[in-house]
Amino acid sequence: MLQHVDVWRGIDRLAAKYGLSPSGLARRAGLDPTAFNPSKRITREGRPRWPSTESLSKVLAVTGESFSGFVTLTGAPGSGFDQPIGGRIIAKTTAAGATPRALPVVAFSRVADGDCFDANGRPQGSAWGRISASLATDPDAFAIEINGHDFDPVYRDGDVVVVSPTAEIRRGDRVLLGTAGAGVQVRRLGRRDTDGLYLEPLGKENGTPPTAGQFVAADQVQWMARIVWASQ
Repeated sequence: MLQHVDVWRGIDRLAAKYGLSPSGLARRAGLDPTAFNPSKRITREGRPRWPSTESLSKVLAVTGESFSGFVTLTGAPGSGFDQPIGGRIIAKTTAAGATPRALPVVAFSRVADGDCFDANGRPQGSAWGRISASLATDPDAFAIEINGHDFDPVYRDGDVVVVSPTAEIRRGDRVLLGTAGAGVQVRRLGRRDTDGLYLEPLGKENGTPPTAGQFVAADQVQWMARIVWASQ
């Protein structure tokens, strides 16, 4: 029997199989681009929200995937999912039918409220939903759903990024940063000195006109974590 997490995992893997993000799959099927966003999978009250049979029918039709093929992609116990996607195995169920750990996920527009992270940059509060993610090995990892176009073309509306608070951060890495003065930001780390951080805009390496860099004093930096994966 398919569970809530199985169905959404199947949709994520179906999108990846055809080189799409979940929002890209929704667009191709003629659905609202946000129909499959992680924030739509759990209600504010914490109840699971399922995709409609009409939505599922449309994505199967537009990709040409059979229903049995979709069931295999869900990775549900007994589905036999072990095929590679994009040249590597995304996930595989164990003999006991174990499933990937569910990561906390929140829309980026919500983090400006100031109550989504504790002093160490760990998720807190009721705004967080859950998303299945087999690629995260950090037990403290969490996910951010990008909404809007502030980070185009690096991260687009509907993309999901996985953030690891324990990953080593080097110059040039993309980071999520909590500051006392400007809230939560997504930037590239230009340089880290004893007196603070020099941050660069994401678009600098993607052909877009660069904007001025930013210096954040050390006493203004509350926490910083590295972005380790994106659903592009």
